[in-house]
Amino acid sequence: MTTGPTAGTIGIEAAAALMTPLTELVVQAAQAILAVNRRAMAVTDKSDGSPVTEADLAADRVIAEGLARLAPEIPALSEERVGHCAAPFKGSFFLIDPLDGTKEFVAGRGEFTVNLALVSDASPLLGIVCAPAIGLIWRGLVGRGAERLSFTEAGLSEPVPIRTRPMPAPGEPWVAAVSRSHGDARSEALIAARPGAERLALGSAVKFGRLAEGLADIYPRLGPTSEWDVAAGHAVVVAAGGTVTSEAGVPLRYGERADSFIVPSFIAWGDPGAVTAV
Repeated sequence: MTTGPTAGTIGIEAAAALMTPLTELVVQAAQAILAVNRRAMAVTDKSDGSPVTEADLAADRVIAEGLARLAPEIPALSEERVGHCAAPFKGSFFLIDPLDGTKEFVAGRGEFTVNLALVSDASPLLGIVCAPAIGLIWRGLVGRGAERLSFTEAGLSEPVPIRTRPMPAPGEPWVAAVSRSHGDARSEALIAARPGAERLALGSAVKFGRLAEGLADIYPRLGPTSEWDVAAGHAVVVAAGGTVTSEAGVPLRYGERADSFIVPSFIAWGDPGAVTAV
């Protein structure tokens, strides 16, 4: 097991140079997922009870091999290879969920994603969220903006800039992105406390993408999840003009705890001016 990174801190220019090859790599992982026959694939449970499929592992192999080629000096932490690298991290590292929304994938739904983030000094700098089944990619570089792309077997479309929207005024309708498979009572109570909520039920990190392009106003998750579920979407939302905080309204940080990669709870806000402590 390797502890601590050796790459130092990757800056914005180096991250920008990686955006195109990383996007291509994530598309390759998406294609590996789509090549798996969901009806015939093996599904097993990990120690925490969450499912893992051959599609998770196929995408992880593609990403691991690609990162070793593109940026061998940057440590990489994947959900499927947690034992290969341990926190706390200093400087920069990749944080990957090769198939976020495995339950959606196993159920035959299309709301699953490939998530790849580049974290620098505990804060997500670059994020790519790819939804293979619906052919969409949301990506962002903090300080440089966010984009949406579509992709098919013919290749990638031209990127379209995206941005979060201002929070509607009190009393006006507003939209909360909610989990299709992981709802929790505390998140529901937060939404219910502000009248006029419309709920947009989605799976996986698609919720971050919809928030980043201004189709939702908040995405609360007041229950535990993992850093690799959140980091890529965090970067996209921040690059698009939003923020992602703890319940206390403090921006999330990654790779700093030596004992766990758990995020106890978070709220993604399209409008940073709307942030309040819960």
